[in-house]
Amino acid sequence: MAQRCCHFYLSISRGLQLQHAPAILKPYPKTSLSQAFYRTLSLPSHSNTHFDFNFDFNHPTLFKFIQFLKNNNNDDDDHHFLSASLEQPNTDLICSAIWVLREDWEPALRAFKLNTLYNNNNDDEKACNLIIWVLGTHAKFSTAWSIIRDMHNSSLSTHQAMLIIIDRYAHANNSAKAIETFNFMNKFRLTPDREAFRALLTALCKYGNVEEAEEFMLVNKKLFPLEIESFNIILNGWCNITVDVYEAKRVWRDMLKYCITPDATSYSHMISCFSKEGNLFDSLRLYDHMKKREWIPGIEIYNSLVYVLTRENCPKEALKTIDKMKEQGLQPDSDTFNSMIRPLCEAGKLAAARIVLNAMVEENISPTVETYHAFFEGTDYHGTLEFLSKMKGSGLGPNKDSFLIILVKFLELKQPVNALKIWAEMKKYDVEPSCIHYRKMVEGLLTCRWFIKAKDFYEEMISNGCSEDPKLNKLLQKEVPDSGDKRKQNVKKAISSDKVQ
Repeated sequence: MAQRCCHFYLSISRGLQLQHAPAILKPYPKTSLSQAFYRTLSLPSHSNTHFDFNFDFNHPTLFKFIQFLKNNNNDDDDHHFLSASLEQPNTDLICSAIWVLREDWEPALRAFKLNTLYNNNNDDEKACNLIIWVLGTHAKFSTAWSIIRDMHNSSLSTHQAMLIIIDRYAHANNSAKAIETFNFMNKFRLTPDREAFRALLTALCKYGNVEEAEEFMLVNKKLFPLEIESFNIILNGWCNITVDVYEAKRVWRDMLKYCITPDATSYSHMISCFSKEGNLFDSLRLYDHMKKREWIPGIEIYNSLVYVLTRENCPKEALKTIDKMKEQGLQPDSDTFNSMIRPLCEAGKLAAARIVLNAMVEENISPTVETYHAFFEGTDYHGTLEFLSKMKGSGLGPNKDSFLIILVKFLELKQPVNALKIWAEMKKYDVEPSCIHYRKMVEGLLTCRWFIKAKDFYEEMISNGCSEDPKLNKLLQKEVPDSGDKRKQNVKKAISSDKVQ
């Protein structure tokens, strides 16, 4: 094994050696508030595949408009304020504002109301779809349905809006409402078609309700005859969402039972599933079987093979697979290199993972959020600070998920001092802790028997508007007595003796 690792180091460091620190790893210069605002607009965010227009984030009055929407709560003053201080907002400006404000539904809804006040054009449908997505994301379904009814009464198409509502119900883990909405489409003179049927299956699977999606597909097989596209949606759910090999194999057998021939997408899903499970034999077996049937492997299949080969301690073969990709005319992407970095970090092989990162940059492929998160999972405290800085320099964050990964890691390693230091780092990166951050900190500190500190975090959590947790309440009442002087002395003693790991 040592010899194999040596081959790995030599192969990748000779061919792809990083000579200088890349520009993408340099930290940002200091910027003004408005500059920081515009920079955040380019960061990866929620999928907006439902919306077929470009947001105008460079609009000269967007920042001022956003500030107005956040600070002005009186809808009656909107018209007078805008007339005095801003040009009349068009639909592009309003939709851009709604998207920027998607995490705060009330000012986003205020922007939508301004669209109905100032604009009356064919873009109304797009603005409606956008605000429906925002409202559905925040579980404000009654308000979203009122907009859909207004669209229907105004003779605007509600087809896309219904698909968005279906997706948001699935996102809220309410599969029954998602299915009910699909069946309700004919009330709006919309015949549930194959597109809507697949959209429902996709939404259910995407948020983990794969069993419900499969049952709905089979129950409706007379109305929507079974075909490969629907089966692939279900297969993707079992393979890539829940990663359940047993169920994936069963669906594969059912496809054959219903005389549905697997296609290249089917093979890709199954190979991905076997890869995630570390099943090298079946991954390669299906790959060979696919080639015999003259299906051309896509980049997703090669990435899966790179992952499972690296995970199963075959890095040399993983590199050969990347070379084979190139021979087939496929260019490695960030997912390809992440497919090596992730298992190397999981196995604690950070030196090897850094070599792959250098190779990635040398091939002009930028690291992604997933790249940095993989390193956060595996590196120590000082390495974590290093990659936080690099992540900021690359313009990818760090975000709330980044810090959640790091905090959970150090708490699971029983390193509460490091967790507290990382908590302080969040402020430096302008990341506000959420309720889940607080809960994980309280749980972790209790596990580490830092009871007084856990109580402090819990009280801060409640004061910041998070709901009480009965389980944590019970644990704190049990472990933290009112007279905690002796406990505090023990905590101080622990802090003084605990060193950075």
